[in-house]
Amino acid sequence: MGGAAAQSLGDPTQPPAVLATPGAVAAPDPAEPAALQLQSILVSREAGGRRVAVINGEVVRPGAKVGDAVVEAVGENTVVVRRGKSKETLRLFPAAAGKTARQ
Repeated sequence: MGGAAAQSLGDPTQPPAVLATPGAVAAPDPAEPAALQLQSILVSREAGGRRVAVINGEVVRPGAKVGDAVVEAVGENTVVVRRGKSKETLRLFPAAAGKTARQ
C-alpha cells in the first residue's frame, strides 16, 4: 500500500551514486572544489559529548579534513566547513532550509 512511495525515496545514509558505481567517476575539474554531501549527523546529548558527521561516506569530527575542506563545527542539522578563507554550511535537510517551522 505505502511501499511504492517508500521505494521512490533515496537512502540518505548511502554514499552518492557516483561513488557506488565503479568506473562512473568523472575526472574532477581542478578549478572547481569537490561537492560535499552531508549524509548524517550524530550528536551526544551529554555535555561535551561527541559530535560526528558523515560527509561523502566518510565519518568526520570537528577539525578533520574531508576533501579540500576542514570541518569547523558539527551542529544538530548542519555542518560548517572551511575551504581556505571561505566557509560553507552543509544542511542535513537542504529542502527544508528555506521553510519556516509550522506552529
